[in-house]
Amino acid sequence: MRYADGPAARCEIRIAAAAPRIWELVSDIGLPARLSPELQRVEWLDGATAPAVGARFAGHNRHPKIGEWRTVSQIVTADAGHEFGWAVLDTAGRFGAPVTDPAHALATWRFTLDSAPEGVRLRHSVRIGPGASGLSAVIARMPDREEQLIEARLAELRTGMTATLEGIKALAEA
Repeated sequence: MRYADGPAARCEIRIAAAAPRIWELVSDIGLPARLSPELQRVEWLDGATAPAVGARFAGHNRHPKIGEWRTVSQIVTADAGHEFGWAVLDTAGRFGAPVTDPAHALATWRFTLDSAPEGVRLRHSVRIGPGASGLSAVIARMPDREEQLIEARLAELRTGMTATLEGIKALAEA
C-alpha cells in the first residue's frame, strides 16, 4: 500500500434509531471531539454556524507521538439523512504550498447512513491524501517503511472511528 494510492479505512455499526436522529449526531461537527481520542475541539470558521457544503471549520488535534496541531476542514457533502463528509485542508502550507481545494485534501472523511433492519447502518470512512500531510512527511524520511507507516496510521484512525461510532450509537439509542 502506497500513500499515492489513497489508503483508506472504513468502520460501520448498526444503530437501532431513526435516520433523522443519527443525522443530527453525525452532522454535529463538535460531536467527534467528544468521542475521538485525537480530535480535541472544533469551531466554525468564516461565519458558518451550521453544516452546509462549502462551510469550513477548524479542528484542534492531539496525538501522543505527534503533538498538537490545527486543521481546517471544508464540508464537501451534506445530504441530510444520507451522507456527511469533509475534506481536511493544509491551508497554512505546513506540508508544502497552501491547499484550499478539497480535491487536494490531506484526508477526506465521511459518514454514510443506510437503512438496515431495525434501524440504520452507519459507516465512518477516511481516505488519506492525495495532498501532502504529516504522514507523507514521515514517509519521505523513511521510504522503506511506507507500508508499515500507513498501516499503523490506518489502525490508529480505525480505533478513533470505532470509538466515534460506538459513541454515536450510545447517544442515538438512549
